Amino acid sequence: MPDANYCPAQEILEVVDDQDRVIGSAPRADIHANSWRHRAAHVFLFNPQGQIYVQRRSASKDRFPGALDSSAAGHVEPGEGYEEAAIRELQEELGIHAQLDEALRVPASEITDYEHVVVYRADADQEPRPNAEEIQWGGFMAPERLTLLMERNPDDFVPGFIYLWREYLRLKK
Repeated sequence: MPDANYCPAQEILEVVDDQDRVIGSAPRADIHANSWRHRAAHVFLFNPQGQIYVQRRSASKDRFPGALDSSAAGHVEPGEGYEEAAIRELQEELGIHAQLDEALRVPASEITDYEHVVVYRADADQEPRPNAEEIQWGGFMAPERLTLLMERNPDDFVPGFIYLWREYLRLKK
C-alpha cells in the first residue's frame, strides 16, 4: 500500500517491446507521456448471479478520471507477473481474494494505452469493499446491461475497457 509520500507519476514500471520483453524501466509519467509499451492486468469479477462488477474510477486518477472501468486493474510492477498483479489489484481495490482464470491477452496498442494486457476472470460471492482512493463507485450489473451502456454512452468508459469487454465476449462465443 502506498505511503503518504507515494506519487503515482514517479512509480517505476518496466518498459517492454512489442513482444512483451522487458527492455528497460522508467517513471510511469514518462511511459505515458511517450506512449512506451508497458504491462497491465485486469480482472472481471462476477458474482454468483453472473453479474460483472464495474467501477467508476476516482476523480483523482491521472488517466481517465471518473470513467467506468474493469472490476480491478493496474500496472504490473517490476519483477511481478501478470497474475501476481491481478491478485494484488483485486485485493487493493476491492478487498477480494478469489481464484483467477486467464480469459484473454491483448498486445499493446493505442486502444490499450500502450499496455500489453492480460484479463482474468474471477468468481466470488464476497461483497467488494471498494478502496475510496481508487474507486468512487462500483456495483454489479448484468453483462447485457454493461454492453448496452457501452453502446449508448461510450464516452463514459475507459476506451480500453470497452475493447477488452468486446474481446472477452467475442472469445466466449
